[in-house]
Amino acid sequence: MGSNRRNRPRRPARAEALLNPKPRILVFCEGQNTEPQYIVAFRKWCRNPRVDVEIAKERGVPVTLVTNAKDRKRRAESEARKARDANISYDEVWCVFDVDEHPKLKEAQNLAHAHGIRLAMSNACFELWLLLHFRESPGMQHRHALRKMLAGFVPDYDKHVDFELFKEGYPAAVKRAQRLDEQASDDGEEGRNPTTGVYRLTQSIERD
Repeated sequence: MGSNRRNRPRRPARAEALLNPKPRILVFCEGQNTEPQYIVAFRKWCRNPRVDVEIAKERGVPVTLVTNAKDRKRRAESEARKARDANISYDEVWCVFDVDEHPKLKEAQNLAHAHGIRLAMSNACFELWLLLHFRESPGMQHRHALRKMLAGFVPDYDKHVDFELFKEGYPAAVKRAQRLDEQASDDGEEGRNPTTGVYRLTQSIERD
């Protein structure tokens, strides 16, 4: 008599675990307070532990920041090869800085492009990105004026970021920053005042 096992419906094969981790991201910040505070808080909000934030040890021009990021990226890639562990290297490396009145800005952009480093530049300053969480762009402004405007929405703002005050306005900030980028591009003036590329970094951090 044949076994009844042959007639039993087979269980579906166990599905293989799909591992699709978020990209590993390294962010180099020029500022010591505002930028890293916002990005670290945003990382926690997105529950993305694969984002490392470093503050530039050397204060200087953007080209110095990009050079430090390039060296850190190269070291991570070398360590990954030695350990045979791709998780040690970074999928994306970003530099966050203000256009301000820095010299050698074009040199920094060229160096970043040559080494696969992405830039989140704000013109005139990072406070433009923060201000866009609350209102439309005020047009071309000096960094001091932008900080004063921001203080109107965040009374205790003094180079300190409480992300709880910004998260509700984040989606609107992204749309506003995108429009500024598109308008500047249409006019052939990429990176002009006012524009900010911080939204591209945050989109990478929150990516599923």
